Amino acid sequence: MKTVISLCDLTGNMTQPWVDAGYRAILVDPQHGVTTMDDEVTRFAGTIEDAMDYLGHVIRNHDVAMVFGFPPCTDMAVSGARWFESKREKDRMFQAKAVMVAEQCRTIGRLSGAPYLVENPVSVLASAFGKPQHTFHPADYTTYEAGDNYTKKTCLWTGNGFVMPQPAKDDSLGAPDNRIHFASPGPERANFRSATPMGFARAVFAANHTPALEIAA
Repeated sequence: MKTVISLCDLTGNMTQPWVDAGYRAILVDPQHGVTTMDDEVTRFAGTIEDAMDYLGHVIRNHDVAMVFGFPPCTDMAVSGARWFESKREKDRMFQAKAVMVAEQCRTIGRLSGAPYLVENPVSVLASAFGKPQHTFHPADYTTYEAGDNYTKKTCLWTGNGFVMPQPAKDDSLGAPDNRIHFASPGPERANFRSATPMGFARAVFAANHTPALEIAA
C-alpha cells in the first residue's frame, strides 16, 4: 500500500484526501498524546527525533508517495517578531532549534525519494532555506473548499518533483476575509492558525496523487 508521511501534523487535514483514496497515512506530532495505529492512519505521539527510527523503517520498506512537513512557526513567523528578543534572552538558541525541526522535515522528504513540501508562513525560515519555491493563500483554492475564503500568505519549500496546484478560486464568494489575524487569544489559537486549509489539501492531492488503479501496485 502506498504511504504518505506528514510531520508536525496534528489535524491530518493534509493527508485526508489521500486516506480517502486508499493511501495509508503516518502523522507525527507530540500533541497526539498516545501513539495509535490502524490500517489507514498511524498517529505517532512524539517529535520527529523520537520517530526517526520508525520513519527510517517506513522509507526503506514502504512505497512512500508524498512527505509533508509543518514545522511549528511560533518561533519563526515574522508576525511574532516583536517577541523574538525576549525569547532570545531566555534561550539564545530558540530559533536555531525551530529551524532544526524544519530541516528534519526537509531531510526526511529528500531521503524518501518522494515529492515533498515544507510549509511555513512568512518567516525567518527563508534565511535558512532560501526563497520558497511557492506561496499561496487559502482563498486561492476555494473551488475545492468554499469555507477557505481567507488570506494567509503561506510559503512552501518543495522538491523531488512536487507539483504545485494551479489556483482554483470561486469568485462568487467575494473578497476573502482576514480571520487568521483576528483569531481569539487562547490555548488553541496556534493550532487554529496553523491548520492546513482543506481546499489546498485537496488541490495538492489532485495535482500529485497516483491514479487509483496504481495504488495497490
